[in-house]
Amino acid sequence: MAQESAAIGRMRRRLVLEAPVASPDGLGGATKGFEAVAALWAQFEWISGTEAWRQGRPEQLRSYRITMRWRGDVDAGRRLRDGDRIFDIRSAADPDGARRRLVCLAEEVTP
Repeated sequence: MAQESAAIGRMRRRLVLEAPVASPDGLGGATKGFEAVAALWAQFEWISGTEAWRQGRPEQLRSYRITMRWRGDVDAGRRLRDGDRIFDIRSAADPDGARRRLVCLAEEVTP
C-alpha cells in the first residue's frame, strides 16, 4: 500500500489527453486533427534519445515512459500534450492487470 501511494505522489505533471478527429475538407476527404479529451496527472520519465534521417534531414527522436492512473480510453493513436510539447502514444499497458496504473511509451513529436 505504501508503494502505491508513493507512486501516486510522483505523478506531478499535468498533461492533456488528445484524441484524433477527422474533419471534412470539402473535397471528399478529411483532415486529421486532435481534440482534448481529459486532463490528467502523470509521472514522466525520459527513456532514450536518438537521431534518425527523415525526409532527407536529421531529426531527434526522444522516448518517454509516462505513468498515470488507469484509464480505459488511452491507446496508441492518441497523444498527450504538455504545454507546447506533444507526445504520440506508441503503446499503453496495465503492468499488473489490476487497473490501478497505466504505463505508456511515447515519442515526442517535433513540429
